[in-house]
Amino acid sequence: ETPPAIWLFFFQAEDGIRDAQESRGLGDVYKRQVHGESRLSASKMTARLRATRKHRGNVTHGHGRVGKHRKHPGGRGAAGGLHHLRTNFMKYHPDYFGKVGSRHFHTKNNAHYRPSINIDRLWSLVSETTRQKYAAGKQDKAPVIDVTKAGYFKLLGRGRLPKIPIVVKARFFSKTAERRIKAIGGACVLSD
Repeated sequence: ETPPAIWLFFFQAEDGIRDAQESRGLGDVYKRQVHGESRLSASKMTARLRATRKHRGNVTHGHGRVGKHRKHPGGRGAAGGLHHLRTNFMKYHPDYFGKVGSRHFHTKNNAHYRPSINIDRLWSLVSETTRQKYAAGKQDKAPVIDVTKAGYFKLLGRGRLPKIPIVVKARFFSKTAERRIKAIGGACVLSD
């Protein structure tokens, strides 16, 4: 006795059909795709509150028959600043076009690298115990503060210094800084 035959049928869906809804053309496929956050945030607004609901049945949706609502009628962005938008640019943005200054080819910024520190922060470069030791006046020699070791090249003169003579090493000194250091009996030493 032979067993009964079992017939199995497999149906493959046609390419391009993603759901049971009938296709309404290519434009509909693109409208259903979500592109970025702007599409998501726009879809959160309640559809019945949109102004487009009021415009249903009106051919131009409030944009007129003569002028029509076209994509970028004046050009994209700042296009036409020298042509059809010239009056606007000349009135509200007079220096938008043109050049200024002289060109410098192959600028080497490391030649101008000059981090600076003011004299009111000089004593912050040494430890608190060192500062107290020299403030007591028990030392014979003046403390040497090298600002280049702290990563500074130039010493500027803002602020006041305590009346403790010091020797400061730096690559550059401003006139005010030099005058104030020498006024308390200190010295300025140029370092390499």
